[in-house]
Amino acid sequence: MNLSVKDAARLLSVTEKTIYRWIKRDVLPSYKVHGSYRFNRAELLDWATSRRMGVSVEAYSEPEDDAQTLPTLGEALGTGGIFYRIEGKTRDEAIADAVQHLRLPEEVNRQHLLQMLIGREKLASTAIGEGIAIPHPRSPGLLNVIRPTLTLCFLEHPVDFQALDGQPVSILLLIISPHLRAHLHLLARLGFVLHDPEFREALHAEGSREKICAALAQAEAKIKATATSC
Repeated sequence: MNLSVKDAARLLSVTEKTIYRWIKRDVLPSYKVHGSYRFNRAELLDWATSRRMGVSVEAYSEPEDDAQTLPTLGEALGTGGIFYRIEGKTRDEAIADAVQHLRLPEEVNRQHLLQMLIGREKLASTAIGEGIAIPHPRSPGLLNVIRPTLTLCFLEHPVDFQALDGQPVSILLLIISPHLRAHLHLLARLGFVLHDPEFREALHAEGSREKICAALAQAEAKIKATATSC
């Protein structure tokens, strides 16, 4: 809870007046500390991504010395993998089958991870609309997970994720990170590339791994271009 109203407005690319309006409507995750509103960076990015909002460049830009230690989305997807025909007729069943496909160290307790993912969904849906959801633990950081991963799963049967747009989900993008910093890094970049029409088209077409990775690389390249232009 280290962000002020001004920080939150800059991160979400809105005015401070808008932040206060959202607080008043009780739609923005916030905390009142000693009479002032404070925000958690992870919760803000999670909230913005779930609503398909654009965020400021600073949300996905990193100092150069730090950026080298974090993977690109392409690298994280290369580690996590792409899987087709994930089974399940309900949200929980689909997540359970996806967890079984995750490339995780043997030491990771998959049942515990599943409980964390389902618990996060019960708190608030990770569906962002247009049939896409981004399941992830509420508290990033799993014992024995060394590298951040992004795993793409295509469901055999679309399932209800209680998305705001009412559409059933058929695409899961699961983020698994060893620490909060990597989680925020991947979440922010994912929020950016999901606004790219070519990448979304590749996802909805359930294209080949090669086509999806190529579309992702092109979309992610625009992050650096956007940061440079600003």
